[in-house]
Amino acid sequence: MKQSIYGLVLFIFLVIPPVASLMESVMIIHMHMQMPMLIIAGFLMAKFFQIRFPRFFEKWNQNGVPGILLFTIIWVYWMIPRTMDEALTIQAIEIFKFISLPFLAGIPLRDSWKKISSKWKNVIFISFTIMFIGMGWLYIFAPVQLCNNYLLIQQITLGWGFMTMAICMVIYLFYITFTDSSKYE
Repeated sequence: MKQSIYGLVLFIFLVIPPVASLMESVMIIHMHMQMPMLIIAGFLMAKFFQIRFPRFFEKWNQNGVPGILLFTIIWVYWMIPRTMDEALTIQAIEIFKFISLPFLAGIPLRDSWKKISSKWKNVIFISFTIMFIGMGWLYIFAPVQLCNNYLLIQQITLGWGFMTMAICMVIYLFYITFTDSSKYE
């Protein structure tokens, strides 16, 4: 239950207008810090909702697939350059960001992750690795500015951030492929 309080405090901190504006002023911080931190806030708050509404999670996310699918849809939606740009100019989209990432991505992720098999976890990691490589390639080599609210150099920096995340995920996938995790459990 303590985790849920930490998640709520993190969520409230991220929603405070000066903090939100500061994090949204730099493209890579917006995408690779603020958005994941909103998901982490939801991830931490999930325990409260799992205790409060256990039948809901048992009925609608029994095997973890619907929750992972919802998490993936929300995360992919927020990786679209236009969506990230509109979060800065349209208040309703920004409000949706602060609702969707913690509550429609973070909470389902926590509930689903322990329910899916390690094979499906690897599939998710591989899919996101490929997606991050594609997004990195797009942001680095796009011949035009993709987001009106950010400079071209910020776009290229974000692209390299995506590439770095993809490299880290490849390293992780090699690690789990070539090590026996049963020795560490």
